[in-house]
Amino acid sequence: MTRKNEADRRERKATLEATIEQQRVDILLAAERWRDAAGPLETGWQMAYRYRTPALTLGGLMLLPLLRRPGKALKLGRRLVFGALTLKRLRTLLPGRH
Repeated sequence: MTRKNEADRRERKATLEATIEQQRVDILLAAERWRDAAGPLETGWQMAYRYRTPALTLGGLMLLPLLRRPGKALKLGRRLVFGALTLKRLRTLLPGRH
């Protein structure tokens, strides 16, 4: 190889190494921003996970009366569906809302 090719190669290698180093720094900064942004979500998830067993137990106990008389649950479900459909239709009828 000629000296010019070796010099060009060294220069190209140095440029590529500098680019790689800059990309590493960018990735580290992006990861830090990601951790900062996801921090509140992670905290909320950990708290929800901590109370998972008591919440499931309480929910199960609350469902026991509905399992004894499923007719009431069906009646409540129909009323909720009817109310939701009524609200949807009222929104379309009200002026200024689309």
